[in-house]
Amino acid sequence: MKKSLFGLFALFALVGCAHDPVPTEQLNLTEQVVAQARAIGVTEQSAELALAEQKLAAAYVALKQKRYRQARMFAEQAELDARLAEARLLDEKSQTQVTEVNRQIERLRQQLGELR
Repeated sequence: MKKSLFGLFALFALVGCAHDPVPTEQLNLTEQVVAQARAIGVTEQSAELALAEQKLAAAYVALKQKRYRQARMFAEQAELDARLAEARLLDEKSQTQVTEVNRQIERLRQQLGELR
């Protein structure tokens, strides 16, 4: 009884793994995120964006080979890498703006000091 129950469970587990859906939505989302990262100024020199593009290419290779689970995993990783590249660029831009505001504040302080 226990053997047949275990065998039945193992069979269901294998059948469940064999039917991974085509990750069309994830691939589309990843394409959009990569395009968005490029649109805000992330360049090819970004290690994260380069990695995202490599993983996206690997996802399409896995898709062609009908390895849908692997394709989805590569696409998800590529999405996260592209989001990281975008976040790093936005952080750099913010830091640059903060530095510029601090310079302007210092200039104003100097001007105020000269007026006194």
